Amino acid sequence: MKKTFGGLFAVGLFIAALSSQAQTKYLNFEQSWGREYSITKPINKYIGWADNEHYLELDNTDKKTYRVNVKNGSRSLYTPEPKNDVQVFIKDNDIFIKYGQGEAQQLTNSPTVSEQNPTLSPDGKFVAFTRASNLYAVNVSNRKEIQYTNDGTDVIYNGWSSWVYYEEILGRATNYKAFWWAPDSKQIAFMRFDDTKVPMFPIYVSKGQNGYLEETRYPKAGQDNPEVKLGFVKVEGSPIVWADFNEKTDQYFGQPYWSYNSESIMVQWMNRDQNNLKFFAVNPLTGSKKEIYDEKQPTWINLDHDERITYLGDNKHYILKSDKTGWAHYYLYSLDGKLLNPITSGDWQVTSLAKIDEKNKVIYFTARKENSATNDLYRVDYTGKNLKRLTFGDYTHEVTMSPDGSYFITNYSNVSTPNKIALVNNNGKVVRELANSKSQDFDNYKFGKTEYITIKSDDGKFDLPVVITYPTDFDPSKKYPVVMNIYGGPDAGTVKNSWKSSSSSPYGGMSQYWANEGVIQIACDHRASGHFGKQGVAWMHRNLGNWELVDYITIAKWLKSLPYVADNKLLITGHSYGGYMTCLALTKGADYFDFGIAGAPVTSWELYDTHYTERWMDTPQDNPDGYKNGSVLNYVDKYKGGLRLLHGDMDDNVHIQNSIQLVDVLTDRNVPFEFMIYPGSRHGWNRSKLKYDFRERARFYYQNLLEKPLPQEFDKF
Repeated sequence: MKKTFGGLFAVGLFIAALSSQAQTKYLNFEQSWGREYSITKPINKYIGWADNEHYLELDNTDKKTYRVNVKNGSRSLYTPEPKNDVQVFIKDNDIFIKYGQGEAQQLTNSPTVSEQNPTLSPDGKFVAFTRASNLYAVNVSNRKEIQYTNDGTDVIYNGWSSWVYYEEILGRATNYKAFWWAPDSKQIAFMRFDDTKVPMFPIYVSKGQNGYLEETRYPKAGQDNPEVKLGFVKVEGSPIVWADFNEKTDQYFGQPYWSYNSESIMVQWMNRDQNNLKFFAVNPLTGSKKEIYDEKQPTWINLDHDERITYLGDNKHYILKSDKTGWAHYYLYSLDGKLLNPITSGDWQVTSLAKIDEKNKVIYFTARKENSATNDLYRVDYTGKNLKRLTFGDYTHEVTMSPDGSYFITNYSNVSTPNKIALVNNNGKVVRELANSKSQDFDNYKFGKTEYITIKSDDGKFDLPVVITYPTDFDPSKKYPVVMNIYGGPDAGTVKNSWKSSSSSPYGGMSQYWANEGVIQIACDHRASGHFGKQGVAWMHRNLGNWELVDYITIAKWLKSLPYVADNKLLITGHSYGGYMTCLALTKGADYFDFGIAGAPVTSWELYDTHYTERWMDTPQDNPDGYKNGSVLNYVDKYKGGLRLLHGDMDDNVHIQNSIQLVDVLTDRNVPFEFMIYPGSRHGWNRSKLKYDFRERARFYYQNLLEKPLPQEFDKF
């Protein structure tokens, strides 16, 4: 008996020793950057729905897509229907069309000038496109081209966006496309832009012996915008019918929305001050318009290119998304502009429509209701009654609904729970857990723990959201440097209660490499970041740079009050608007921030474009004090050193002019800073520069926060 007991005791000690060793496993260099799996494992992707009863699963092992039955989980190889697989693309300047696995057929022959944005008509018979600032279509069956406009020049564009519309109104995803097929394929609506009065901004390209200028019509705050007209042409060709607007008016047009029956088109119109939004129903055959909606706000209204209006199939109603109450919500309107009722309401905001069930008069939508840092799926009747949450737990959910709305797949996580995927029915009942990215070895690793918290603003009005990752083997009796990752733009928060612990990004997220090196990492948002609705964002009106910095300083003061935060070791970093806030923190807020890495910053708002800047700030002529108070250049006398400034020399969005003007005033003061120009790079760096930038960012962290040289391991990148 004694021998047996002794043997069991020895075995127990051996198991305990193994357990202890397992608990001390640390992420290696590759794992800590997310380049190898460790605390998480690869899982299959769920990429949509084949039909109401089958979802699509992309297998991580064989890389094939499977069709999976929602009821019994049976799988079969998925092959898309050939009729749905039509590709229209450009090759060697010309347009080609390809059906399924068949051979590509050439539709145009323009060897010297490239076609742009080829778009198949809904009936598949025509492809519309632009060429040299004019709008065309080609008949798929006989290759006959139809030219709709002929006045395109280097300043007149038909169906091709002016830069400010591409960047700020229609969106970069359009790739400058500014034409729209009618649902019945019989007409095309398009915008015509006249950039004659828009100032030219030269971007110097340094290639070759002499270099050259890339000239862009870029309207800066307070300057002339393009003149815009909305036209209609019949697919077979016809005289252009122009919508009844005066192009000389200082105005903006948002994305138009065709009605289901193609008999009218809804046009979004906004004044230059961006505080009055109107919808007009325009007759495409005559150009006549009828005002059916008029919204005014004391600050501004966003001219959204996504989900502003969603037509219902009954051709009698539409759903409007508006933040006119201070929170984004949905409203049911009749086509003539009569408000029937709010669909959602309250001190929280909707995110996006997931599904409209017109038969049962129900909408499914996502919203930040339970917590502004999470996202959930809900259903509600058209009447606004019977609101029900369909997702579960304290998670951020990303959902994809089945075509009929009977089921949805959710990819969900929080800061301490790696991503899981589940199949759920439209009553909120989990049908099947599909995947869990948490590795079996999860509990055997030591890594930096992440938590979501809030910090009270100095005036007590807001609970500012924060995600913080602590160092591996965190010891509150030690002192640690801090990296604060921010963006800071209006209604553009970055804090989410979602899994970030295995992030491989050196620019944001929560990298486990820096946790291993003993760095506290924090991401935070201010009162106007969107967590508190439009009524929170409105604090920024005519005052960019003020409240963001006030709240970031509150968080910086909280950090520096903690016994485990090192003195003089707080680094703030961000890109674009985040670069602006970083520069402001190192000048106006230099008493609270010690180091900063600023990528592509705006340094003074009169240097940025009209539509974005004036939305928040009005024009420099109307708001000179706001522009002065928001300029980094006016606070350089407070700078104490510690800035690394980065910019692409071909940035067509935030021009390098911004950084050069900051360099000018910094050098005049004879103060130390670092400045890196990335040749051939625009608002993001050229791929060939990413490795260098990654290493130099790490070098800056080691030099200033950790006070030791960069490890040779970084040669692996």
